[in-house]
Amino acid sequence: MMNSRAENDGYGVVLVTASSKAEAEAIAQALVQSRLAACVSLFPVHSIYTWQGTVHQEDEWQLMIKCDLAKFQVLEAKVREIHSYDVPEVIALPILAGSQPYLNWIGEQVGRESG
Repeated sequence: MMNSRAENDGYGVVLVTASSKAEAEAIAQALVQSRLAACVSLFPVHSIYTWQGTVHQEDEWQLMIKCDLAKFQVLEAKVREIHSYDVPEVIALPILAGSQPYLNWIGEQVGRESG
């Protein structure tokens, strides 16, 4: 059981919010095609936040990006290149545990060397 923990190290979920479904899809396509993400799930969200001193309420699209966190800096740069926001949300959460076949699949999709 302890061996599987070591194999999980480095995989994560990156959260990004986008202004529209089209923008979310464009980011998702770019990340998957460039093998920076194994999968990106999209869903509508309603966000309440402060920007430049004013509280806003907006309908947005949440991207849940399954990836290898070793590639986070490249992934962040790709998101910022495409994203319309001045300061897009790009935050990473580690996967602490997961189904080993699914984690193996993430590794295959993002080109991680096995071993």
